[in-house]
Amino acid sequence: MDAQGRDSAGDVTRVTEHASQKAAQIKETVADLGRKAGDKLDEQRVRTASTLDSTASALHEGGDRLASTASNAAHATANKMHAAADYLRDHDARAMMEDLEGLVRRYPGQALAAAAVVGFFAGRALRNGD
Repeated sequence: MDAQGRDSAGDVTRVTEHASQKAAQIKETVADLGRKAGDKLDEQRVRTASTLDSTASALHEGGDRLASTASNAAHATANKMHAAADYLRDHDARAMMEDLEGLVRRYPGQALAAAAVVGFFAGRALRNGD
């Protein structure tokens, strides 16, 4: 191999090593961003659970002052809010995604319809925001 061939091979090796280093840096940055996003989601998840509990407790208190039928509805709603708060506390983002995936697999038609409805409202909200 002549000198020019060795220089070209060396250039290719240096470029390959540089690309590998950059790819490793990008992978590290993405992993770090993912960890930070997960931490923020977990923090928000706990706050949301506390808010649900507070709202459920207020519903229970208010339900005691309502007529029988309305009181039953208020207590049932409050119980569901407490259950939702417990779920949020007990499951991290990954576990919730796994649960969601299971629901989508079990009920694909309903999941598709729900996604269409959410997409419709999200589109309207974004359009109205302009």
